[in-house]
Amino acid sequence: MLTLPNLLTLSRILAVPILVFLLWKPAPYDYLITFVLYCVVGITDYFDGYLARAQAKISRLGQFLDPIADKIMVAAVLVMLMASRKADGDPPIIENWAVIPALIILLREIIVSGLREFLAPLNVSVPVSALAKWKTTLQLVALGALILSGGFPHEAWMHMVGLASLWAAAALTLVTGYDYLRIGLKHMD
Repeated sequence: MLTLPNLLTLSRILAVPILVFLLWKPAPYDYLITFVLYCVVGITDYFDGYLARAQAKISRLGQFLDPIADKIMVAAVLVMLMASRKADGDPPIIENWAVIPALIILLREIIVSGLREFLAPLNVSVPVSALAKWKTTLQLVALGALILSGGFPHEAWMHMVGLASLWAAAALTLVTGYDYLRIGLKHMD
């Protein structure tokens, strides 16, 4: 049960409180440390699935924990970026209109999780689509760029890349969320 892929997934979950702590009242170097940790966590997300498939060690525990680890990390980082500031007196990294895509992403994750929970007793699986993988990739790029922009407050282009990726991820979030909801509605009374 505690295979290397599952340990990698668990390490992602255990890294979330560290990410939150680093983003709590960050100094510029905290953003850089957070960015490095965030990248390591993102790499483990790739490798846990790759190793599970390559070693034929796909487990129910891994299938359960992997999407939870992703959602916990994305939600925690989004919330912290809506609260953290590049420097004292600066606005939050995610503010104003940029809160909208962050909320879209958070709400979709909650809805899809509830939908999967509802469909599980009906033995209906909701497979992850290729578009959903692109959505996840854009989310990871967006959050990484936004974290990194905190370490380089005078490099506005980093922040813009993060925000553009966040909006693109939110757009894909709406499309994939609708796809999942459409599948789920077929099984509701």
